[in-house]
Amino acid sequence: MYYTYVLYSNNFDKIYIGYSSDVDKRLAAHNDERNTGWTKKYQPWEVMYMEEFASKQEAMKREKQLKTAKGRKFIWEKRQGH
Repeated sequence: MYYTYVLYSNNFDKIYIGYSSDVDKRLAAHNDERNTGWTKKYQPWEVMYMEEFASKQEAMKREKQLKTAKGRKFIWEKRQGH
């Protein structure tokens, strides 16, 4: 299984969209103090939304969709409970 996930940084009101076959492991990597990527400065992260897919290609496709303006609007509406 593969997952498209959205992480949320409560401290900075930021989201991060990605895909993985192991969301728990990816979350730990994003929150690791040794992380040197974009997500480092917005730690800590929590999973706020996730979708499951049978293939990596499907998860990647959904990730791209969620990274569009329409997709980000969908995510923020989910965050606000709409």
